[in-house]
Amino acid sequence: MSRIEINPKVDDYLGSLKKWQDEMTLLRSILSGCSDEMKEDVKWGKPCYTLGGSNVALIHEFKDYCAILFIKGALLKDPAGVLIQQTQNVQAARQIRFTHTDEILKLQSTIAEYMAEAIAIEKAGLKVETKKTEEYDIPEELSLAFSEDPAFREAFEKLTPGRQRAYIYFISQAKQSATRTARIEKNRDRILDGLGLND
Repeated sequence: MSRIEINPKVDDYLGSLKKWQDEMTLLRSILSGCSDEMKEDVKWGKPCYTLGGSNVALIHEFKDYCAILFIKGALLKDPAGVLIQQTQNVQAARQIRFTHTDEILKLQSTIAEYMAEAIAIEKAGLKVETKKTEEYDIPEELSLAFSEDPAFREAFEKLTPGRQRAYIYFISQAKQSATRTARIEKNRDRILDGLGLND
């Protein structure tokens, strides 16, 4: 099995984990053996596997599970039926989740096959067809805020499409109109300052 050059930053990251250390170390071992064309890096604070400077997959941990995230996972065929879309807002990426090393070992060959397909997708330059920001339904309360304050609308339209979608999704998720309005007001200054929801 080909192995990529190990990145000491990933050693540091894995050494700092309080939970999922064995699982994440095993995932790293599998991914780093998939192709010697890959590079191991740390991006968004997580071990990331790249090809020619493009992100292909990363491994990350959460409270209840750890996972491999395929950046263009929506393009993978998924014959094993193991890929998970984190939320309905996530368009391209897909995860395989784990809670124990046994689960990882059981899927080791599947992980390698999916990684090979992800690398082929990247080499072919394939892109995930994503929904454009203008295709999202704008909450009524946000439309009202725009009509009442043109400067607010202009500031929102200057945000990157990803930031716009994050706000639209966050506001839309509130079940009550009063909560949607409160979320708009709470983030009004951030939007006017050109900041995203998580900046």
